[in-house]
Amino acid sequence: MQPLAGSVRQHPLPWYFAVTFLLSWGAIVTAVWAVTGGLSPTPEQFQRTLPATVPAMLLGPAVAGLVLTGILSGREGYRDLWARLLTWRVDGRWYLFALLVAPVTLAVPVLVLWISSLDYAPRIAAEPDRAGTLVTAAVLGLVVGLLEEIGWTGFAIPRAREHYSILWTGVLVGVLWGAWHFFVNFWGGGGTNGGVPLTVFMPLWVAAVLAGQLTAYRVLMVWVYEHTGSVSVAALMHASLAAFQFILNPLTPGVPQQVYPWGQAAAMWLVVAAVALTHRGEMTGPRRFLPIHIKSGHRRR
Repeated sequence: MQPLAGSVRQHPLPWYFAVTFLLSWGAIVTAVWAVTGGLSPTPEQFQRTLPATVPAMLLGPAVAGLVLTGILSGREGYRDLWARLLTWRVDGRWYLFALLVAPVTLAVPVLVLWISSLDYAPRIAAEPDRAGTLVTAAVLGLVVGLLEEIGWTGFAIPRAREHYSILWTGVLVGVLWGAWHFFVNFWGGGGTNGGVPLTVFMPLWVAAVLAGQLTAYRVLMVWVYEHTGSVSVAALMHASLAAFQFILNPLTPGVPQQVYPWGQAAAMWLVVAAVALTHRGEMTGPRRFLPIHIKSGHRRR
């Protein structure tokens, strides 16, 4: 146990990413294999695995963050994580930014495309039960945001910030966060059987989602966390993204699902550029040492 604890202390970020991917991807692959007997499910078959795969996948970041926090810092680490989860008293502008940046950057490209083709009608316009869609989106967003950010923001971000600027912390964690979504994007989005072969899907997904919208959004999340020290605000920002993706993203499988993410990625990177220009030096400036354990109320601005 001592060699393991020593390795975790020396390399907390690689350990976090390894444990998170092992738990989440292991759960998804196991569930898909159990239901379909292989690893080429149709979107309909993949939907049947969701009651098992979604909870198990979401627990990956949370469990990894909690276990590694215990190994590294014990009870003090849990107290400090709890304090950051309870940090709510931050400037209202950070709540506005956290809640609104996702719907704006997601909606504009979809609405522009919708004008050109009904294939890009957002879910909220295509689904007959709009109230149910909104309720599902809210519940999904809150659950996803809280469970994921216990790990990504509660554990990984403060440790990455010891070594990297806000921009590069967001890029590092954002790329891995995007990669973590691969199976859900590929199988759930109809990549296998939605008319888009893997050789086409992969480069489009890497550019538009992995290095595109999710990485850009994570940069913005790191920036917000830098100013608030609040894991809960980060969870709300994540919840806004997940909820409005559910509400706004078109349902048509195949090629349309490979088009609108490009516009969303461009919109999000434009916001990153605007933040960088209006807050010169913050995004790419020299790192400042941040304590791993941020006490409640510390770093409010």
